[in-house]
Amino acid sequence: MTEPIELKNKNHQAEKKKKGSYKQNRPKNNKKRSNKGNKNPNHSSPIYAAIDLGPNNCRLLVAKTVGSGFKIIDSFSQSVRLGEGLSRDGKLSAAAMDRTICALRICADKMQRRGVTKMRNVATQACREADNHKEFLTRVEKEVQIKLDIIDPEEEARLAVMGCKALLDLKFSHAVVFDVGGGSTEVVWLKIGKYKKPEIIDWISLPYGVVNLSEQFGSKKNISPDRYHSMKETVDIPLSEFVVKNNIKSEIENGKVQLLGSSGTITTLTSMHLGLASYDRSKVDGAWVTALRMQEMCDQLSDLNYEERIKKPSIGEDRAELVVAGCAIIEVIMTQLPIDDIRVADRGIREGMLLDLMELGQRKRRKRRNRYRRFSKNKKPKNTPNSTAQNKD
Repeated sequence: MTEPIELKNKNHQAEKKKKGSYKQNRPKNNKKRSNKGNKNPNHSSPIYAAIDLGPNNCRLLVAKTVGSGFKIIDSFSQSVRLGEGLSRDGKLSAAAMDRTICALRICADKMQRRGVTKMRNVATQACREADNHKEFLTRVEKEVQIKLDIIDPEEEARLAVMGCKALLDLKFSHAVVFDVGGGSTEVVWLKIGKYKKPEIIDWISLPYGVVNLSEQFGSKKNISPDRYHSMKETVDIPLSEFVVKNNIKSEIENGKVQLLGSSGTITTLTSMHLGLASYDRSKVDGAWVTALRMQEMCDQLSDLNYEERIKKPSIGEDRAELVVAGCAIIEVIMTQLPIDDIRVADRGIREGMLLDLMELGQRKRRKRRNRYRRFSKNKKPKNTPNSTAQNKD
């Protein structure tokens, strides 16, 4: 078992020194997006932004600090299918890159309009795996004036937990947090310390997400029970080894473990469970759903064909092709981790990045205050005329 890792960004100092730090991650000076254009008119309130580019979606959040948290002032999410065909060809297709660059332009324009002063922009599984990822990153930097940093699975898992930690229930001593992505699924085993401070005990990045699993098994057609079972078996073996290695089931039997899920699939299923005519984040984020109910919905959706899935108000065309693969992954997680209730999070990597940026800013401000106090304390008072006269006497 790995040693516990505190939920903090141990790479901050290294990131400052290397190319791709937060300051270097801002749009470059150019006629369209100059540094002057990105200055925040309200100097007392920095504006933060985070882009999460995965195999399926391009997502942006823009926020400002409010108390110990933040308030979202703008957002964007679009299905770009960057990882489409990646499992077959090993490369990002030209069409996928074009779609993604169009979405990133929208993100850049929003950040400029909002006067963003601090940002972090990351890419995950699709760019990690693609042979031509350097070509893509060069195009993004040249055409959009944004620098994307490819993060490793460990950092992806840490940010996902960071973004969801506000939803952890303190009555449990441990938690499993999972995030079903387009090209991978992160599963994190946590110990919850005082003041909701989670420590990562172990984590695994399963090389299966809704995009590559759908391509492997085909999901536009009607999924037969045998094919759906094979889909689940593909995911089951590596997750089973992770659960056994960490002796998680014994902690579950003692009632010490909570299960928290973050993904487009689980939020879609929760919206379906709540009977929402249109998606409402305020009702989905933080909701509790029983594992039994999740199982029922997964079974129902796996029996439907593509056209029938589209007609479901909570799914629609965007999710119809990918939702069955997501259901298969979630079913495996529920089987390996037999916990009665699942808490649902419509938050994750972007929120984790925002909190990281804000905490970094707070640390810098504290250092500046401390330096000023030390300077003021050590500064000798100037001699006044009266004090000089007294000294002569």
